[in-house]
Amino acid sequence: MADVETPDASFFDHPHAVYRRWREEGGTRQVRYPGPAPVEGWVVTSHAEAKRLLADPRLAKGGAVERFGRHTGLTRGPGSALFAHMLNSDPPHHTRLRKLVQKAFTARRTAALRPLIEARVTGLLDAWEGRDEVELISEFALPLPMAVMFDLFGASDADHEVLRVRGNTLDGGQGDGEVSVFTAESMLTYLRALLALKREQPDDGLLSALVAAGDEGAEGTEGEEALSEDEITSMAFLLVIAGHQTTVNLIANGVHALLTHPEQLAALQADMTLMPGAVEEILRYESPSALASLRYAAEPVGVGEATVREGEFVQISLLGANRDPGVFAEPDRFDIRRADAARHLAFGHGIHHCLGAPLARLQAEIAFSHLLTRHPGLRLSEDHEARWQANPRHRGLLSLPLRLT
Repeated sequence: MADVETPDASFFDHPHAVYRRWREEGGTRQVRYPGPAPVEGWVVTSHAEAKRLLADPRLAKGGAVERFGRHTGLTRGPGSALFAHMLNSDPPHHTRLRKLVQKAFTARRTAALRPLIEARVTGLLDAWEGRDEVELISEFALPLPMAVMFDLFGASDADHEVLRVRGNTLDGGQGDGEVSVFTAESMLTYLRALLALKREQPDDGLLSALVAAGDEGAEGTEGEEALSEDEITSMAFLLVIAGHQTTVNLIANGVHALLTHPEQLAALQADMTLMPGAVEEILRYESPSALASLRYAAEPVGVGEATVREGEFVQISLLGANRDPGVFAEPDRFDIRRADAARHLAFGHGIHHCLGAPLARLQAEIAFSHLLTRHPGLRLSEDHEARWQANPRHRGLLSLPLRLT
């Protein structure tokens, strides 16, 4: 690409300032991001353009991962067995997949998880008893959504390492947030075995419901078929990521935002009915997903003053859109009472809007409520310096050491 801007490595610690400059200079430009994750393309930073393009059928998703892999020379991996899910597909294929998955991933199933989530949160916080300092990500923000996913899937806690996809590990190690080939291949083997078990021994979990929905297909609906084995496996893979990776960042980013804005923290502790609005403001202020999932132009598309040619990749900046002053007054101000915070695009927009958004919100509300109730004096460790994952797709802290007293 000609006239491509490559930010320096400090971008990941200060992305909002860069997105602000890009937005002020026209909002759309060609970028090659720094760091180990090869991400490049036309970057969109305004809220209006981002919302429009998230719903624009001319930006295709089918085959985008494989296409980008060929473009960057990264062709090794498990392929369609893990990537044949609805996030990597376009209508009518996407419509069929989402309809079948919605049969399994219902609002009722999500709401029924509240007591399980509360029990998991209580157990994790009980483990902190008698301690003065903890590391939030490895000891809370990471194991919580993993445990919830086990409950949702009907999987064993002993399998947490297989299902781990975020760069951070349970022993405090750090990474860039991407799924390695080794992790993906291990997960593929595990998910196939787990799905086979659910076929033989169905239960009330999401995977059994997904298998049942796939086996039933859309009976009586002409032209619709049951899910293939690869589609079921890749859908389970997507649900692991969607139900885990983003939620880790949401919880950690939220705690960090509250602790670095003591007046907002005090207001929330004084009135916990502000919690739903606080979660929306956290999603807006420090979106756990920095870029929307990958898209490319299936035909020429006008983006601002630029024309994206057929085959070129488009990166929609959720971080940029969620701090657009044309939508949010004083967008760099963190305000849990912000009336329009829910206009954020953290969960996307259009047909690919995150199916697991209600579950992520539920986990965050429960996590924050219990944390602040049991540890009202919670604060950052004195020597903490915020460092962020070197990955343009994810907005997540590498660690978050906290003082409990």
